[in-house]
Amino acid sequence: MRETPGRLLRLLSLMQNRNDWSGAELAERLGVTVRTVRRDIERLRALGYPVETTPGTAGYRLGVGAALPPLLLDDEEAVAVAIGLRTAALGTVTGIEEASVRALAKLERFLPSRLRHRIAALGDAMVPMAGGAAVDPGVLTTIARACQGRYRLRFDYRAADGGVSVRDAEPYRLVHSGRRWYLLAFDVDRDDWRTFRVDRIRPRAPDGPRFTPRPLPEPDAAGYTSLGITTRPYRYRARVTFHASAAEVSAVLPPTVARVEPDGPHRCTVRAGADSLDVLALHLGAVGVEFTVHEPPELVEHLDRLAGRLLRARPGARRRPRE
Repeated sequence: MRETPGRLLRLLSLMQNRNDWSGAELAERLGVTVRTVRRDIERLRALGYPVETTPGTAGYRLGVGAALPPLLLDDEEAVAVAIGLRTAALGTVTGIEEASVRALAKLERFLPSRLRHRIAALGDAMVPMAGGAAVDPGVLTTIARACQGRYRLRFDYRAADGGVSVRDAEPYRLVHSGRRWYLLAFDVDRDDWRTFRVDRIRPRAPDGPRFTPRPLPEPDAAGYTSLGITTRPYRYRARVTFHASAAEVSAVLPPTVARVEPDGPHRCTVRAGADSLDVLALHLGAVGVEFTVHEPPELVEHLDRLAGRLLRARPGARRRPRE
């Protein structure tokens, strides 16, 4: 039978979308015989695709090869990859900008014009904003492997004041806030959960022993990390009820500033921290909706004084004499 490139592409697309296929299932999807499927599998192997035979089921799966074979992407997948590459070229992981640009150029070369126009429009509209903390991609992948393999991680950690300490931790999740990368881990020496900024981590080799996973402090790793970076390190920790939806408040207070917890369709609880009461008042007031402060009491007193100053700022208002 004459080789049909179109059928091979359909076969490859099916195998990239699911782990395991029986020969009969593939034959039914492609409208051919099982014998033809076997021949097409051999053609894929000859092209460098690591197709494995699953034992006992007369089935097939794509394995992991020594080299990266070509991938088949549908329209939305191709656009998603292109967006990711453009973001990486402008992002917070150092050392991959050039590789991202090269990969994007290869991808765009083979895209149909309808997709190139969509991606080009996005590129014209994107403008990078400085301020994100750059992360070494080698550090990022080392941590990711330790999270996946459940290996203890020893690393030097630089604190905000510049001091460096050696940490021994069980890594669980990498969390990206949009500006920074964070590691959620259990600090073995301190016997507690900690959130570490990845740009301040320098791993030590080799990896530590494997560990048995603990239950996470809460299922929402991103929310727990947000609480860790916005509240726990600070002198003042506020708990506030906003009389607005969580979506409305989150649009003003990002997860790097406060943790927003829904409390019904028109209420939410906000937890935030700062070393300055003025900073807390500024963040809360910026939302532009009614709110009630539950704690700390120092913030309530500070808002009373601030409200008085604002009222006296009106033209003709009577000012309090300085003591």
